[in-house]
Amino acid sequence: MSGLGAILTAMVTPFDAQLRVDEDGTVRLANHLVAHGSDGLVVCGTTGEATTLTDVEHLRVIELVVAELKGRATVVAGVGSNDTRHAVHLTEKATELGADALLHVTPYYNRPNRRGIVRHFEEVAKATDKPIVLYNIPARTGTDMPNDLLAELAQIDNVTAVKQANPDNLAPVDGLELYAGNDDMLADVLDLGGAGGILVASHVVGEQMRRMVDEPDNRRTIDASLQDVYAAMGATTNPIPVKAALNLLGHAVGGLRLPLVEADEHELAIVRRALESHGLLATASA
Repeated sequence: MSGLGAILTAMVTPFDAQLRVDEDGTVRLANHLVAHGSDGLVVCGTTGEATTLTDVEHLRVIELVVAELKGRATVVAGVGSNDTRHAVHLTEKATELGADALLHVTPYYNRPNRRGIVRHFEEVAKATDKPIVLYNIPARTGTDMPNDLLAELAQIDNVTAVKQANPDNLAPVDGLELYAGNDDMLADVLDLGGAGGILVASHVVGEQMRRMVDEPDNRRTIDASLQDVYAAMGATTNPIPVKAALNLLGHAVGGLRLPLVEADEHELAIVRRALESHGLLATASA
């Protein structure tokens, strides 16, 4: 297993009724996830709505989770940006706060060319002595990092892993630990000998996803049984469905900051059906 762990949950950021960061809720959720299958947490990533957090909020969430978990589980801090200077700043601060590793998405919107991507990660890597996990998600960034580029980036000091969210690129990469970037890729990554996954469905079925690591002979059966949960978590833009699921399960993570909006009746029904089919709502209300 990777030093960061196999099941890493990309944690939502709980908000209160005024859409302020709910610090107590953040701590509660972190503890819940670690108690239910997660080896570690990725905080302030896409699922954590990092794009609508101020830097003060962003770094406070990292600080809270690092302080709470105290070596009981790993904390990977999302610190990516399409502004290299900003990414360097967040990297330095998250390193000071004690994050175990740093997640860096491909610079988005600017759509840098290959040389620009390399330079970006060279600068980021100078700002920390912690492991850096690259995040390839062309559906959000507009830029794919092909495997030969990932192998080139692996030559940079501290760049140690990739969260791969492009199934077309799914293959081992020399010099990088491989993490599934989508829930439905976890079984394939594990079968390839990869490190694990950075996951969303593990908010609600973390123990089952943990079993996919621990029980390789049952991996495909477990994976097949969770397809409806994966689909429900993708019923609309992440993290809308997972926040709806957590609220239904009594975890009170609050709403979402615009431009994201809460699940509508149709989307909520999809989430509810998936939870009910796995007995999760009955368990929550028992």
